[in-house]
Amino acid sequence: MTKALKLAVVGHTNVGKTSLLRTLTRDVGFGEVSHRPSTTRHVEGARLSVDGEALLELYDTPGLEDAIALLDYLERLDRPGERLDGPARVGRFLDGSEARQRFEQEAKVLRQLLASDAGLYVIDAREPVLAKYRDELSVLASCGKPLLPVLNFVSSAEQREPQWREALARLGLHALVRFDSVAPPEDGERRLYESLALLLEGSRPQLERLVFDLEAQRLARRQSANRLIAELLIDCAACRRSVISAVDAQTQAIGELRQAVRQREQRCVEALLKLYGFRRGDAAAGDLPLLDGRWGDDLFNPETLKQLGVKVGGGIAAGAAAGAGIDLLVGGLTLGAAALAGAIAGGALQTARGYGGRLLGKLKGQRELTVDDSVLRLLALRQRQLLQALEARGHAAMDSIQMSLPADTNWREGKLPEALHKARAHPQWSSLNPQARLSQPERQEQIDLLLGRLTEP
Repeated sequence: MTKALKLAVVGHTNVGKTSLLRTLTRDVGFGEVSHRPSTTRHVEGARLSVDGEALLELYDTPGLEDAIALLDYLERLDRPGERLDGPARVGRFLDGSEARQRFEQEAKVLRQLLASDAGLYVIDAREPVLAKYRDELSVLASCGKPLLPVLNFVSSAEQREPQWREALARLGLHALVRFDSVAPPEDGERRLYESLALLLEGSRPQLERLVFDLEAQRLARRQSANRLIAELLIDCAACRRSVISAVDAQTQAIGELRQAVRQREQRCVEALLKLYGFRRGDAAAGDLPLLDGRWGDDLFNPETLKQLGVKVGGGIAAGAAAGAGIDLLVGGLTLGAAALAGAIAGGALQTARGYGGRLLGKLKGQRELTVDDSVLRLLALRQRQLLQALEARGHAAMDSIQMSLPADTNWREGKLPEALHKARAHPQWSSLNPQARLSQPERQEQIDLLLGRLTEP
């Protein structure tokens, strides 16, 4: 079994060391993130494993607070006639009383760096290059361990990346990594581990294995996320409520449907947050403009007629066609009711058993309320936007995600996917309806087809 690579995450106080570790471990609960200085007061570790094998151990350390004074102290530790190298000088310091008193925090950092294979030196790229940071690097370099500078918060408009690059080059540190623990670049982790592999050639195999696993996890998360969205859309497209043709009843039914769909969207939001390792309150579904609802004669759409015709050997489809013809002669019936009468005549007992409630409701003047196409579009747009935000979000982010309306022309314009039209004719496909049958192969087939549409750019 490969020995886990140990990395000490070091740097000045309040530069985002814990934030970086939250993002690398995808753990919003790791350590404490705060704008207050000196938040981390002790060393805390995390382990990254692949298939149960630990490949990388990361150690969060306290912030260096007085590197200028510590460097002066280290330079005075040589006795007359001695010329200690860096690690020996640091070792003498750690054995002395000052490591337990004045420089207690710095001593914790140096002990962990000495016990590690390398260090990630985290820099707040928004800060000016000051003498204290140069002295910190001199102190850390005394440990004799490879150091990889990590420029944090590079997405900020206030970042000073060119100045930091120049300062690091003057200190002989030419390899560095750009990162942002709040909004990390898509390839940020991969580039960090690839840069480490250049410094630690012996650890290249496990770092490459870690990079490969991270990519596989990213693709699997995206596929699972799109499936959650597809299930939401099928659920809402197949949802229906029967209601009598009275204004008060219709208003109440619309409100109930609106609330049911909103709660279903929120369950999808929470499932996506959990999938990506974020807190439940990091995003929330907004209100839904259901307008007046959608009154659908979905008993007579092509998918329903096809479904019922197959079930009764063609009788109901032929009967419905005959009913439509009768309507031309009998002015007292609406097209729907006339076709319905013909459908019952053609389908007979099998139809009554399978669809009797819906057919009889039609005859009694009831109407069926379903989710409007514009709402299905909005649900798809918002969930796709949330997915994009989660994939670009670091686990140190503190602000909640705002789900505004994105400009996604694939879902804003054109026809809805055929899977959603089919779902309208299958109320049993929706978890929002009574007697739902969610394991039906046909439902899963349509979810798979819709999944293909969702994964398109």
